[in-house]
Amino acid sequence: MPKQKITKDMIINAAFELARNGGMEQLIVKNIACRLGCSVQPIYSYCSNMNSLRMEVMEQAGIFVKQYLQKHTDPADLFQSTGHAFVRLAKEEPHIFKMFILRPRRNISSLDELYQSETDERTAESIASSFGISISQAKALHLNMLIYTIGIGTIFSVTEPGIQPDEIFSRQEAACQAFLSYILAL
Repeated sequence: MPKQKITKDMIINAAFELARNGGMEQLIVKNIACRLGCSVQPIYSYCSNMNSLRMEVMEQAGIFVKQYLQKHTDPADLFQSTGHAFVRLAKEEPHIFKMFILRPRRNISSLDELYQSETDERTAESIASSFGISISQAKALHLNMLIYTIGIGTIFSVTEPGIQPDEIFSRQEAACQAFLSYILAL
């Protein structure tokens, strides 16, 4: 039987699946080699250090999240469906959710900078149109809901047997109404 050629992509994909199924703490050379059915030598030859491999796995998680959100959001109701999709992601893929949320974000020194780096301008436009508010009010509402959804998604991702999604969604709706009332009162 010919010897299998282990590629860097195979290593990254194996590492991603290990992290997806068991968390980043599963990313050790022995586990990756076992998953690939090879010795540890190919992993060491492609990965000079585990930090670079972890960063590549987190990039894979980011790609996964973007694809998940595209598949699970309704363009006609972008704001609410995106919030619901993040909560579903937290429950269905808790390790990916954690990797995505906890990934390092460089050169961010304010919530506004974080908002600019993490969102699409079209979302604020959609929110403004849906609620009949200005773009700046829509951005404020969106930022508040992002912070809230990340927090509640984190809680959702670590509870067992788990909070019912409808309870989470109703809390999201209540938070949205509270934030909207606050923004309109300013």
